[in-house]
Amino acid sequence: MNQRATDGRDGGAPPIGGHHRVAGHQLFLHSSGEGGPAVVFLPGASSVGLDYLKIHEAVAAFTTSVLYDRGGTGWSDRVDLPRTASEVAAELHSLLSTAGIAGPYVLVAHSLGGAYARRFAQMFPGDVAGLVALESFSEDWDTHMPADLHLDQTPDTVPGRFQTTLLRALSRPFYRKMFADWPAEIRKPLVAGHVSREWMVNGTKERGNTTALRDELKAGPPFPDIPLIAMAALGADSGQRLSLSKTMLGQLNASKERLYTAMADSVTDGEYRPLPDAKHSTMQLDAPDAIIEAIRDVHARATH
Repeated sequence: MNQRATDGRDGGAPPIGGHHRVAGHQLFLHSSGEGGPAVVFLPGASSVGLDYLKIHEAVAAFTTSVLYDRGGTGWSDRVDLPRTASEVAAELHSLLSTAGIAGPYVLVAHSLGGAYARRFAQMFPGDVAGLVALESFSEDWDTHMPADLHLDQTPDTVPGRFQTTLLRALSRPFYRKMFADWPAEIRKPLVAGHVSREWMVNGTKERGNTTALRDELKAGPPFPDIPLIAMAALGADSGQRLSLSKTMLGQLNASKERLYTAMADSVTDGEYRPLPDAKHSTMQLDAPDAIIEAIRDVHARATH
């Protein structure tokens, strides 16, 4: 199934895919391939579904693959941000049902998307066949991290107009390089979106309640015993190099390895795989082959 774009939404018309109405809002979804379990990508904050297009296309060669934008992000309608994990998980569950994409699903969750994937698995355990965690949010983050890196020590402030004007100018070459081999009809609106003030502000707003997301997940039922591969990006991106010393970067990586090893050990069929040269914000572009292999492996385990 491969939806075509529709017009007249708050988020505008996407270059591919289409919109589905869920709870009064139009949500962007693009699916390709056939068969199941379907693989569903949950982007990180400041990311959108089409950021994972190349991996999506590879996955669609062996099963149904789904990209989407949460409410308030990308080409989906605007909503108040931040939101609870329960709201986002219920929204995704309804979207997949409305789009006719049957469960169970293999969830591929990057960064903040991990909070919503884990809550989805708590709320709809029968609809989750596996999880690939791409350096994803965990309710146990603070347990494994140094005190200076706890969730309540790294608040995000919404950038003002001067900051976003500067960021737009500085980030445009970065995004053009990032999506250089995307088709032009997708690359141009994707870059334009990423350097827009709206996308920048909404990305910051969306990750503004991480301590509440942590507490929400901790209060929920146990995570289901499903196949899981957790991956950590051990390369330092520009923001980390600017804000963290070499000592802190070393501590961060050691802590991430402990966290994602513990995540893998929490299920019967779990595995931790490091990505030594990948960076957090671009890991899907830095290590696509390794990520595709992990998705294929979890998909195969989920069908046995």
